[in-house]
Amino acid sequence: MKSIRFDKSGKAEFSTTLHSRVNDYFRKNRKNKYGDSRMVYKSIFMLSVFFIPLVFICSGLVASASFLFGLYILSGLGMAGVGMGVMHDAIHGSYSKKPTINKYLGYSMNLIGANASVWRIQHNVLHHTYTNIDHGDDDINAPFFLRFSPNAKRYWIHRFQYLYIWFFYGLSTISWITTKDFVRAIRYKKMGFFKKEGEFRKQLVKIASWKALYYTYALIIPLMMVPLPAYIVVLAFLSMHFVTGICISLVFQTAHILSDTSFPQPDNKGLIDNEWIAHQLATTSNYAPKSRLFSWLIGGLNFQVEHHLFPNICHIHYRRISKIVAETAREFKVPYLVKSTFLTALQDHVKMLRQLGRV
Repeated sequence: MKSIRFDKSGKAEFSTTLHSRVNDYFRKNRKNKYGDSRMVYKSIFMLSVFFIPLVFICSGLVASASFLFGLYILSGLGMAGVGMGVMHDAIHGSYSKKPTINKYLGYSMNLIGANASVWRIQHNVLHHTYTNIDHGDDDINAPFFLRFSPNAKRYWIHRFQYLYIWFFYGLSTISWITTKDFVRAIRYKKMGFFKKEGEFRKQLVKIASWKALYYTYALIIPLMMVPLPAYIVVLAFLSMHFVTGICISLVFQTAHILSDTSFPQPDNKGLIDNEWIAHQLATTSNYAPKSRLFSWLIGGLNFQVEHHLFPNICHIHYRRISKIVAETAREFKVPYLVKSTFLTALQDHVKMLRQLGRV
């Protein structure tokens, strides 16, 4: 990947003022930027919704196909909740001020079949640094049949992606827990990550070991214990991941792949004609800012602007600091993108997918 740099001559005053005001908010209200008891309760709830249905399935007491599907789908919703509301903050280091707690709660990513180390590179480094930049942001580096950026090559099949995208969104976590982590780890090694002697080999072993553990309790034991045909169990397992894939994909994609977000490209020297903080505001959008329950369920990720500007702040604070960010952006005449509802954001996402398929 070409070395990408951001212009540092632009919004320095805006950045300084914004950070000063956010810091003042925490100081005046005697709060710290990390999670509190609310995060503990949420973690217990989400992990319970994920694990309890699987424990029941593994007990061998489930003899009804419809009940089996219901339990797996419920576990899938819990899996999405763990990913968005627990793991996400932990891997960003914002769940707790204690690194050890962040480290071990970050392993909840591994418990749901993915890998924390690979995610940290994909999300924390590449997505957060190079948001919406083709060949930089790994979230928009898609297979040839999907096009998430106007700077990516367009094929005739993209005209229909707004119709078939839902199937691939549903398959996203199945791909994740089988091949994607290995593929990405290999690519990241070529990009210069995993530099220490033997680190890459150890990482591959860890990825394989965690996945073996996950498949053992999520699929293999159920295949042994559930008194139903194997294909029913496999289909129920796949339904769990389809639900998780849809939930996670829509939450993240509707914050960046929109008709009013930007997709800047670096010049031939790798320079982006914008300061990093202004770049984040131009490429990221909030949605449903007034929906408290929805925000709780998705780990505050409807406040994506605040998350991208302050990834080291726990999501329980985003609602409050969003007012500071919006007011400061208006004062400095900096774009602050927001959709009033999730449905509005989703409709605009579909509109953008159609546009990317035609232009």
